[in-house]
Amino acid sequence: MIIVRLSGGLGNQLFQFATGRALSIRHQQPLVIDDRVFHEDRFRQFGMSLFRAKFQLPVESTDVQNILPPSRKRWAAFLKWRLTHGRRLIYLREKSLAFDSTVLNTGPNSYLHGYWQSEQYFADVAEEIRRELTLRIDPGGENPACLAQIRSGVSVSIHVRRGDYVSDPKASRVHGTCSVQYYRNAAQEIAGRISDPLTFYVFSDDPEWTKQNLNLPFATRYVCHNDDAHNYEDLRLMSACDHHIVANSSFSWWGAWLGQNPNRLVIAPKVWFIDPSRSDASLVPASWLRI
Repeated sequence: MIIVRLSGGLGNQLFQFATGRALSIRHQQPLVIDDRVFHEDRFRQFGMSLFRAKFQLPVESTDVQNILPPSRKRWAAFLKWRLTHGRRLIYLREKSLAFDSTVLNTGPNSYLHGYWQSEQYFADVAEEIRRELTLRIDPGGENPACLAQIRSGVSVSIHVRRGDYVSDPKASRVHGTCSVQYYRNAAQEIAGRISDPLTFYVFSDDPEWTKQNLNLPFATRYVCHNDDAHNYEDLRLMSACDHHIVANSSFSWWGAWLGQNPNRLVIAPKVWFIDPSRSDASLVPASWLRI
C-alpha cells in the first residue's frame, strides 16, 4: 500500500493527497491517508472527505493502524518502528521543498511524510487527480448564484492571503505577503492580454482589508460570504473562473490548478518565500507567468 501523512490546511492536504494518489495509481495499490495529526489539531480540519478522492483511513483497517510510524519526537519508539517495519515499508521523509525525482520511483509499499508541493509529483496522472478533486456536495447558500455569475462572463480570480502570514511572526518571516502593487500589476497584465470585458473576483481570509486596499481599476466583486469552515466553497468558485491571480499560498495554487478553462492565464508572484533558504523553483508550474 501507499500511505501518506496529511497535515496543515486544505491546500497542503491536496498536495499530499495528489502525490500519494499518483504513487498508488502507478503501482495499482490502495492509498491510505494517515490523518492522526487532525485528531489533536484544534485549528485545522481533515478536508479530503469533501472530495471524490479515492483513499482509505487507518480506522478502516487494524493492519494499517499497526504499521503506522510513531512521531519522530518519540525517537526510541520511532527507532523501534524502523527496525520492525523498515524492510516492509519505505519511510520517505521530504528532504527539502524542491522536487525530488526519486519519489516518482518509490516502491509499492511506502510511507510519505512531507509537503510535496510540486505538480511534477503527479503531472502524469493530472486528469485523474482533477476528477477525484471534485467536491461531493452541491454548492450551498449564496454559492450557486455566485457560481452562475462567475460563469456568465470572463472571470478572473484573485486570492489575497493574509491571516497567519501577517499575525504569526514565524509565518511572516517565511512567507511574507504579496503587495497591493503585485495584484494591480497582475490585473493589468491580464487585462492587456485578454480583449474581452473582465470581472475580477477577490477571495481572501481578510476581506475587509482587500476592500479597503485593493482598489483595482476594473469591475471587481469581493466574495466574502464563505467562512473558514466553508473554504472549500471558495476553492470551487475560484476554480470556476477563467483566469487566475494567485498569492504565495497553496490554497490559491489549487484554485488555479483546478481551473476548468484549458486556455487559462495564471499569474503567480515571482517571490513565493521571502526566506531565501526556501526553494520554490519547482512549486509554480512552468506554464504560469511569474511577476
